[in-house]
Amino acid sequence: MATIPDQKKVGMVSLGCPKALVDSERILTKLRADGYAMSPDYAGADVVLVNTCGFLDSAKEESLSAIGEAIAENGRVIVTGCMGEEADVIRAKFPQVLAVTGAHQYEQVVEAVHEAAPPSQGPFIDLVPDTPLKLTPRHYSYLKISEGCNHSCAFCIIPDLRGKLVSRRVDAVLREAEKLVAAGTKELLVISQDTSAYGVDIRHEERDWKGHPVRAHMTDLARELGQLRTPEGDTPWVRLHYVYPYPHVDAVIPLMAEGLITPYLDIPFQHASPKVLKAMKRPANEAKVLERLKSWRDICPDIAIRSSFVVGFPGETEEDFQYLLDWLEEAQLDRVGAFRFEPVEGAQANALPDPVHEALKEERYARIMEVTERISAAKLEAKVGTRLPVIIDEVGEPDEDGDIGATGRSQADAPEIDGAVYLRNVPANVEQGDFVTVEVEDADAHDLYGVIVE
Repeated sequence: MATIPDQKKVGMVSLGCPKALVDSERILTKLRADGYAMSPDYAGADVVLVNTCGFLDSAKEESLSAIGEAIAENGRVIVTGCMGEEADVIRAKFPQVLAVTGAHQYEQVVEAVHEAAPPSQGPFIDLVPDTPLKLTPRHYSYLKISEGCNHSCAFCIIPDLRGKLVSRRVDAVLREAEKLVAAGTKELLVISQDTSAYGVDIRHEERDWKGHPVRAHMTDLARELGQLRTPEGDTPWVRLHYVYPYPHVDAVIPLMAEGLITPYLDIPFQHASPKVLKAMKRPANEAKVLERLKSWRDICPDIAIRSSFVVGFPGETEEDFQYLLDWLEEAQLDRVGAFRFEPVEGAQANALPDPVHEALKEERYARIMEVTERISAAKLEAKVGTRLPVIIDEVGEPDEDGDIGATGRSQADAPEIDGAVYLRNVPANVEQGDFVTVEVEDADAHDLYGVIVE
């Protein structure tokens, strides 16, 4: 394979959420098109990019640690991402960084790389492929549909870091999804700061797609994504993340029942107590949400609901916390993550009275995890003896008896955040990214165990 003379190499450390990972993929894709190669380690890189997270103080500490490691190991470092908005903090601690840019500032990052390590302009530059570079396994891909957020939640500084909502053109999103599926993606993970608000900023403008108009709207987008097919003729899984429970979300549930969209919703409820939700500056309609959960399950019994909750928010009383636990008992969510409230510089919540003591946060965190693990264990136990579609993430090597194990996920499991399905006696022809049918033989609080039957 021909190489570009004096080809410069770029290393990347990508921190934070999947949205930041997509930013990293776009930056590296542009750099590769400019003639750069990717370095898997510090030693081989002419320059190292650190894509930072600045959502929580703990994330900032992790980002600063990563910058320090990159400087120690390589010395030529460019910082980008959400913490890039705090350039003065970064430069005060690491004055030797070459450049600092903010979130999704792709052009500025590329310009900084060009300046630090000028690209080769050799005769082979046009041979560099223009296909997107992925940082995820080949069989699943993140599909970012918008940037920014119009909410002003008291605990969050995302609008300050990434700005107000900016939606992508719907035909551009669908074109990217089509290319990803054609290139081997079996699962599309739709992400944004607020997936339900997609298209609001552009008044749900219509664009032509495959000879018919499609609105920039979550339901229209979901319906069109459900029409995609892999080269093998399979319907790829389409998983919706960060879906605020606006009324129009109801229209997506029938698409799940029809098998067009993966029966999974990631909804950021954050709490259930009306008083705490009001203090968080979030919608406080928890009773209506319970009714809608029941309705969704009536329409699509297989639907899995995941969410995350904050414990120890300023002013949260024992009564508020017990309200949340009672709500969870009734809601019976399939997947739940919990977080202890952590002040973030610049967030409105920092000025609220009655902060919750750290020891009490820990105690409440332990209690909510006990409740949600019990609910999860019961739900997974009910799947023992059933058959489920599973996507294969990893296939192991044969053991001393020649048996092969594998790890996969059901439709109720998003990669990296939910559970897994562990398989025994896997046929030798099974590969990463395959769809298989699994008979569930056992379960614990988070994972399933089974064997392929088809």
